Amino acid sequence: MTKFSKSSILALFLGALLMTSCNDDDTVAATPEKPSIYARLGGTTLVADPDNAGQMIEQGRLSYRKVVNTTVGLIVADVQNGASGNLGAHFAPVLGEVGAGNTTNLGILVDNLTDFFSFNTGGTNPVNTYSGLDMVNAHNPATNPRMGVKSTNANYDKFVGYVGAAAVQNGVPANSELFTDVVAVLESLRAPIVQQ
Repeated sequence: MTKFSKSSILALFLGALLMTSCNDDDTVAATPEKPSIYARLGGTTLVADPDNAGQMIEQGRLSYRKVVNTTVGLIVADVQNGASGNLGAHFAPVLGEVGAGNTTNLGILVDNLTDFFSFNTGGTNPVNTYSGLDMVNAHNPATNPRMGVKSTNANYDKFVGYVGAAAVQNGVPANSELFTDVVAVLESLRAPIVQQ
């Protein structure tokens, strides 16, 4: 076994310390982290709430609410025109209530979707919290009476298309990085939502 003097061990230790403290990380500026989707949709900047006179709302939350409301409008329009296929069956309980003049569960659905997307894409607490069902139970008629049937991939494709169209109608340019990121969030939810 080779013996090392105290001075050579000390020199080795100091050399190692010097080499690890002078690496490239100290001289290269850190790459800024990409802002959250919520931040890119306006974030926490307070703006007048167009639906509630005299109240303020975070711009990110308002952006999501507008997209959710537009998505619901597109789905309803297609259901009324018979163009949505089985997607109409998926939302039949809520749409039936709306047809009878009861918008309570539609309001809950819109609020839950706005809460879910705001919270899960960077929205802050306590403004943006989601306390609804998990995605499996939220989309299963056995555990959520607002759902008419379980979703298929075709249903979900159609829903993603509606959300994309609603995002574009509300100022998110198609083919932009933001649009792609929103679609990626939707795609990340496909597995728990599609149950047929």
